[in-house]
Amino acid sequence: MRYRVVLTVAAAEDFRRLDGSLKEPVAKQLRKLETAPRIGEHLGNRAGLDLTGYYKLYAAKKSIRIVYRIIDQEILVEVVAIGRREDLAVYQEALKRLKHRDRYESCSTAS
Repeated sequence: MRYRVVLTVAAAEDFRRLDGSLKEPVAKQLRKLETAPRIGEHLGNRAGLDLTGYYKLYAAKKSIRIVYRIIDQEILVEVVAIGRREDLAVYQEALKRLKHRDRYESCSTAS
């Protein structure tokens, strides 16, 4: 089964802002999610950040984090944030975006 990978508006902007050398490794990981959405690690509730139901996936020698969720009934992977490994910044940003969900709609396909 092949999952459709979509980026929220904010995650698509995260991708656009990446340095050119980082885009291909991130795109490669996004393509992997189409056939193996559970390759990432569960995030859960850690360090006061409740991202239960979301996963993280590393890219570019673990310098980039991709935060996403799987919606099995829609055969969909929704990416909510992509960011550098800087403490918990990408997870904090993902949580902030989820709290303001109505402002962010899925907009683009990764493939």
